[in-house]
Amino acid sequence: MNPNLSKTATGSRLHRTILNILTACLLLLASLPVYAAETTDTNTPPTSWVDPDTGHRIIRLTGEPGSDSFYFNVNSFTPDGKRMVYTTTNGISLLNLETLETKPVVTGKARPIIVAHHSATLYYTRPGTNRLYSALWCVNLDTGENRKLADLPRRASVSAINADETLGAGTFIEGDANAGGAYDGTADLGKMSEVNLGEPANKGEMMNQRLAAKLPMTMFTIDLRTGKVTPLLEHRTDWLNHLQFSPTDPTLLMYCHEGSWQLVDRIWTIRTDGTQNQLIHQRIMENEIAGHEWWGADGQTVFYQLHFPRGGHVSYIASYNVQTRERTWLQYNPDQSSIHDNSSPDGTMYCGDGDNHSPWIFLFRPMLLDDRQTLGTNLIHGGYLESEKLVNMSRQNYRLEPNPSFTPDQKFIIFRSNMFGPDYAFAVELAKAK
Repeated sequence: MNPNLSKTATGSRLHRTILNILTACLLLLASLPVYAAETTDTNTPPTSWVDPDTGHRIIRLTGEPGSDSFYFNVNSFTPDGKRMVYTTTNGISLLNLETLETKPVVTGKARPIIVAHHSATLYYTRPGTNRLYSALWCVNLDTGENRKLADLPRRASVSAINADETLGAGTFIEGDANAGGAYDGTADLGKMSEVNLGEPANKGEMMNQRLAAKLPMTMFTIDLRTGKVTPLLEHRTDWLNHLQFSPTDPTLLMYCHEGSWQLVDRIWTIRTDGTQNQLIHQRIMENEIAGHEWWGADGQTVFYQLHFPRGGHVSYIASYNVQTRERTWLQYNPDQSSIHDNSSPDGTMYCGDGDNHSPWIFLFRPMLLDDRQTLGTNLIHGGYLESEKLVNMSRQNYRLEPNPSFTPDQKFIIFRSNMFGPDYAFAVELAKAK
């Protein structure tokens, strides 16, 4: 054999091998997001990139693995709209939305309640040495001063602060009643680690177990100045949960009967003196479900998800105005579905965080249908939602719910994600990147 030919053949095979490797690498790179990262640490996600599937710019807001933005219906922004509170594995921190600088404001185990709507104050609770007791605290986000407000009743939690910061509201399970550890405060159900945080794998089973236990509960208010506890509802065997004060009316509280939605009449409002306890949505169909409720920024409109029926193909973002009693239903399709939806501060837009079947962060624009002088009274206003995809969430483990919310200036949507492994808080810009 001609040695020169042998060398040529060997060189050709080597050349083809190198080309195949380079081609494989290019294909792999093409499948990844287009990063515009400013970090040099290859072990952390990029600080910024443009989603190649949507054209929208995404910013990683937090740097600590295991850091989370708040639940979708809980305010995390200071009244000036320039700062946002978020949680870490070692407490609670404050983020400057203009400079992205952060600083811790609460160190150690703590559960945030809400950032006040009219003062730069974060309310939170700290556990005691006895796990059945905790205390209510607040921190001035301008000065960093932490202050204890009151010790809470046995097994109690506070989950809402009213608009003028005079009252908190919470619940406790009476006596020693329990549901075998299923959402009864006797077992830790918190974060598992920095990676793939989220709901327990058997969440549905645990919720059914807790609801069936019919544990007696008390819902109460607590005076933030004196610590006085006043019962609102006592000895109720409904599972009382998700307390939310109106952001404008300090006497109006929303709460839910928790559990699988078809098994409960979920959404209620009540006055802080115990009067006007009323159901907001009354079902009319078998397996009809409504839930994941939230207050609009006007403090008069209750929004919620509505599905006809569970497992069907007709869904709405529904709303009810507690002053005018007007209702609006905005229909969306299965490929627009989300675990949580939310409304913009001015009420002109909505967002959604997707789910395993439609893994996107969505922006929704409502399209109301004109009323052609329909015969009847007290009719529901109808419409539908036009959607725009902002973030491809196909790498999200949806046990961690993204929980979207608009920034006060309505230029970004905040969400949390574990698309890179550990969870972080992110923001996606509503305007397309240039």
